[in-house]
Amino acid sequence: MRLAAWAVHAYTASGAVMALLAVLAGLEGDYRAAFLWLAAQAFVDSTDGTLARLARVKEVTPGFDGTRLDDLVDYLTYVFVPAVLILRAGLLPPGWGLSVAALVLLASGYGFARADAKTADHFFTGFPSYWNVVAVYLFAFRAEPRVNAVILLALVALVFVRVRYVYPSRTAVFRRLTIALGSVWAVQMLLLLWWIDAPPRWLAWSALAYPAYYFGLSFWLEWRRRASPAAAR
Repeated sequence: MRLAAWAVHAYTASGAVMALLAVLAGLEGDYRAAFLWLAAQAFVDSTDGTLARLARVKEVTPGFDGTRLDDLVDYLTYVFVPAVLILRAGLLPPGWGLSVAALVLLASGYGFARADAKTADHFFTGFPSYWNVVAVYLFAFRAEPRVNAVILLALVALVFVRVRYVYPSRTAVFRRLTIALGSVWAVQMLLLLWWIDAPPRWLAWSALAYPAYYFGLSFWLEWRRRASPAAAR
C-alpha cells in the first residue's frame, strides 16, 4: 500500500514535468504540442484524486500532503504556463500585456490560497483558475490583443467576487449531465488543440456551449443559494 500511495504521488507530480515540456514547446512556437501537454496534465489531474482515495494516501503516507502537491502542480499548469503561452504568442497588447499576465498570476495566487477556495459541498469560490482553457479559446479566436486583455481582466476581477462555481466532477446538482456534456466538450477541445493554429470557426463557436452551460449553472445555483439557503442545500 505504501508503494501504491507513493506511485499516486509520483503520478500527480508528473504534471510538473508536463508543465516544463509545455513551456519548452511554447518557446519553440509549437503551440499544439504545448497545449497537448497541458491536456495530458488535465487528464492526470482529473484521475489522481480517485487513485489517491483507492490507495488511501492520507492514511498510508500521513507525513506527505498530496493536496498541497496537487495545488502546486495545478498553479503551474492552469495558471503559469498558459500565461507564458499567451504572452509568447503575442495575444496581448505589447505595451501592457505583461501587466495583464502578471495580474492573472497574482489573482490566481490569491484564489489558490483562500481558505474557502473549495467548499465542503464541492464548489469553487471565485472564478476557478481555468486559464489553460481560456488560453485555448484566445488562440482559437485570435481576437484583437486589446479584446483578449479585456477578457482576461474581467476574469481576474471575477476571482475576487464571492460567487461559487461548479466543481464539474464533484458538485452533486446535475452531476451526471455536467459530466456527460463535459465529455462531449473534452472531445471538442482536443480537436481545437489539434487544429490550434487554424481551427474551424464552427468548431470554436460550438465549443463555447459547455462554458455557457457551466457559467449559467453556477450563477443559477448561486442565485438559488442566496435567495433560499435551505433550498440550496
